[in-house]
Amino acid sequence: MKNIFSKKQPHIGKYYENSTQAWLPIEDIQGGVVLLKDGRYVKILEVLPVNFYLKSSVEQENIIFYFASYLKIAPDNMQIRVMTQRADISDYLIRLDRLGENEYNDQCRNMIYDEMEFVRGLSENVAVKKRFFIIFEYTPKLAYDGHKEDFFDIKKGLADEAYKAQRYLSRCGLEVPNISDDGFLIDLIYGIINKRTSRYVAPGNFAGGMLDEIHSYEGGNRDE
Repeated sequence: MKNIFSKKQPHIGKYYENSTQAWLPIEDIQGGVVLLKDGRYVKILEVLPVNFYLKSSVEQENIIFYFASYLKIAPDNMQIRVMTQRADISDYLIRLDRLGENEYNDQCRNMIYDEMEFVRGLSENVAVKKRFFIIFEYTPKLAYDGHKEDFFDIKKGLADEAYKAQRYLSRCGLEVPNISDDGFLIDLIYGIINKRTSRYVAPGNFAGGMLDEIHSYEGGNRDE
């Protein structure tokens, strides 16, 4: 299936040639809707997974049945995307470090620090987390009364499709949060495009220059 974010036609216009702005297919994000430069409108839903293999045989059959039922009424141009990230253990390490500082027993303190080293090694080599997304674009509807669709109609149409996904997938035991916050979408897309640097450079946090921020991080590598 063709990437839903790929451009259907070149779009340079007001952007400098070969710039990031000209390359990026996204024009804007409004009200939880991603507006692409080629005129399409895209909705992104995150799906919180369940462990299928921990379910009973009856529950597994129900999950398959309801998921198949959703696929029958899902938007024609829909994609399921998986984003794999290294697990973020920074908060956990901070808590362990505080416990170690306040621990008076030398053996217990050494055990805490050993645990920190073990978790660091695990995070570097094994521990990953996966996020699952459903992405679909708006399909224009035929209007017999001459009504021309505006952004409100498009936003409502995408919201209706999101509601159907939430309703059907909830029967599979899957939670589908309502992503309508533009800031969340900006962070998400930034993380997809800058998979490495997003781990230690937040969007818009480039006061000293993006390369300075990246290379000031110990062990930081610039994205290819």
